Amino acid sequence: MKGFNAVVHMVALGVLMAVSNAVLAQQAYPSKPIRILVPFPPGGSNDVVGRIIGQKLAESLGVQTLLETRGGGNGIIGTDALAKSAPDGYTIMVTTMNTHLVTPLLMPTPYDAVNDFAAVATLDSSESIIVVHPSVAAGNLQELVALAKSKPGQLNYGTSTTFAYVTTVFFCMKTGIAMQHIPYKGAGPAITDLLGGQIQFVINTPGSIVTYVKSGKLRAIAVTGEKRLPALPNVPTLTESGLPDFDMKGFRGVLAPRATPKPIIDKLSAEITRIVSLPEVQEKLAAQGMDPFILTPEQFTARMKADSAKFAQIIKAANIKFE
Repeated sequence: MKGFNAVVHMVALGVLMAVSNAVLAQQAYPSKPIRILVPFPPGGSNDVVGRIIGQKLAESLGVQTLLETRGGGNGIIGTDALAKSAPDGYTIMVTTMNTHLVTPLLMPTPYDAVNDFAAVATLDSSESIIVVHPSVAAGNLQELVALAKSKPGQLNYGTSTTFAYVTTVFFCMKTGIAMQHIPYKGAGPAITDLLGGQIQFVINTPGSIVTYVKSGKLRAIAVTGEKRLPALPNVPTLTESGLPDFDMKGFRGVLAPRATPKPIIDKLSAEITRIVSLPEVQEKLAAQGMDPFILTPEQFTARMKADSAKFAQIIKAANIKFE
C-alpha cells in the first residue's frame, strides 16, 4: 500500500510540476522571436499591414518579430503552415477573408477553417476599389460597362485571392458584362501586370493600389460599399455610380494555431488591439484606405461564421465556380 501511495504521490507531483512549468512558460511569454506568417507573396496589403503590426508588436513585447510571406494556393500553403505550427504563441498569421471564409467554400483545404485555429484579434476592414489601366477608355462605371459590353471577353481582369475573384464575378453578373480572368498568386504580381497593361481591370483592397491611383498610374472607377474612402475622396461608391446593394467589405485579423493557451491569446489580443488603437497606426492604415477594426477573439470568431454564411449565399446565387 505504501508503494502504491508513493507512486500516486510521484505521479501527482509530476502533473503539478508540468502544470507549473506551463504556467511559468505562459507568464514568461514571449521569450523568443515571434513569427508572423502572411499567406501571400510580398507587395500586397497583407504584407503592408503585417509589417506595421509586427514592428509595433516587437517594440511593445521586447522580442523580435519575423515576417514570413508564404504565398501559393490562394493562401492555403501559408495557412496550412500555421495549422501545423506549435500552439505556443510563437507563430501567428495575418489572415484575410480569403483563407478562412471564401477559399474553403470553393475548394478543399487541408485544414478546418473554423476548428484548426484560434482567433486572436482583428486589424482593419476596407472596401475594395475598381481600378483600370489608364489606357482603358472609361472614366466611370457606366463607361466601363459600356466598353466591356462592346468588347465581350476582350478585357482581362486579374485576381490574386478567392475573395477578389468572387467579388469580380459577382460584379460581372450584376452589370451583365463578360471579361477574361487571369489568376495571380498575389496582389503584388497582379498590380505589376495592371501597371504594365497586360491586364486592364482589377477589383482589390486599397492597400496595394491607393498610391498608384494618387500618382495617376492607375485610374479608380468606383469603391465597393456605401462610403467613399478618405484616402481617395474623389472616387465615388458603386451606389453613387448606379449599382446599389454591392456590399463586399473585407476585413483582416490575426490567428494562432488551435490549442494555443488562452492566457497567450488574451495577451496577444490585448497588445494587438492597443496597437491598432494607436493614432499613428490608424493614420498609416487610413493612408492605405483601411479602417481600424477591433473585435474580441469571441466576436472575431462569430463574425467569421456569419460572413462565411453570407459568402456561401452569394456563391450559390451567382453559381460561382473556381477556375
